[in-house]
Amino acid sequence: MRGIDAARRWYEAAGAPMLEREFGDVVSRIAVGRAGHGSECFGYDDDVSRDHDYFTGFQLWITEADEREFGFRLERAYARLRKEFPPDDGAATGSSELGDAEDGVVTVGDFYRRHLGFPDAPQDWRQWLYTPDHAFAEATNGAVFHDDLGAFSGIRETILNGMPEDVRRKKIAARAVFMAQSGQYNYMRCLRHGESGAAVLALDEFVRNAAQMVFLLNRRFAPYYKWVFRAMRDLPKLGGLSGKLTDLLISRESGEATLERIEAVCAEIATELRAQGLSDREDVYLEPHAFAVQSGIVDREICALHIMEG
Repeated sequence: MRGIDAARRWYEAAGAPMLEREFGDVVSRIAVGRAGHGSECFGYDDDVSRDHDYFTGFQLWITEADEREFGFRLERAYARLRKEFPPDDGAATGSSELGDAEDGVVTVGDFYRRHLGFPDAPQDWRQWLYTPDHAFAEATNGAVFHDDLGAFSGIRETILNGMPEDVRRKKIAARAVFMAQSGQYNYMRCLRHGESGAAVLALDEFVRNAAQMVFLLNRRFAPYYKWVFRAMRDLPKLGGLSGKLTDLLISRESGEATLERIEAVCAEIATELRAQGLSDREDVYLEPHAFAVQSGIVDREICALHIMEG
């Protein structure tokens, strides 16, 4: 059973009855779910995931005002629940030095501040542009089991659906120019200079930016690097590039054969840019597409940023 499903089952069997019994007058103000760090929050956990920092639990998100009113009592009740009615799946492991288990009571603002650096949905284009996509992915993954008040879910929905189009365009333009520079231009130049190590780094740069591009074209946030290919496979647009980008990294081929694979990926990206009306260029080389995408940005400040920024 996946961790997120085990968490929901434990909440429904033990958590929800406890909340109704002990917090019936305020249960409508408590959001419950599981999100944040960990493969189980993305739904990608397996047997390997259980070697460290793996547990069954859920979070109780409340406002700062409610934290002052009943937060301590709620935290004690959750701790007692873990002790008296523990999850029956036995999915608890030792923690690592970098372990960061997330369960129990946390304010809505503290949850988002922990993942994004600020306590709410982005308030301006700078927060949208410069916050790493993997941070947004962690702040919006998992599942919300209960949220009558909507304070937690409202922020979550704004993040999932509220990125300004100008910001998306800026990110796409930057990814396109990085793909062109690293894969279509510098990869072969590094090999011709005899710098095979630099060529590998160029290829890595190309794959990373290509993966991020695919998520942006799907209006999704790319997760932490180790889950990028897994998440990409589920995307409706260009999800098949997950396998092609993986092959680029692990293939023993190099030189012209690899360049052909790079160009094939870029051709698919260019086609999708045109399909979404982001670019009207017919080139396979992505640099002209980058400038075409950026030229469609309405906000003057964003449009004036360097093509590689974002």
